[in-house]
Amino acid sequence: EVQLVESGGGLVQAGGSLRLSCAASGFDFRAYGMIWVRLAPGAGLEWVAGISHNDGEITSYSDSVKGRFTISRDNARNTLTLQLNSLKTDDTGMYYCLRDNIDYWGHGTHVTVSS
Repeated sequence: EVQLVESGGGLVQAGGSLRLSCAASGFDFRAYGMIWVRLAPGAGLEWVAGISHNDGEITSYSDSVKGRFTISRDNARNTLTLQLNSLKTDDTGMYYCLRDNIDYWGHGTHVTVSS
């Protein structure tokens, strides 16, 4: 059974940092590109970042987070990570990690950035 379990969210002041993790199980993690998306109130679903399969040599980011967020993967631990720096109030939302074919969803982890 494919499982994606996000963690690491919380309440942080603007300008602060958080590190989100996604524990993957039930599939060959290395074989999949992975993405992070977020759902913000009134803003809909937004793709945030992606990383290629295998060694994750290719990463990409939305313009809204480029230069502030970093996606990475640890295939030995079946873990996807999103480092969030210089957080803004607009970054508030529920964050989900997904396989790049967007077929399984976890429960997400919530990030609240206060001004």
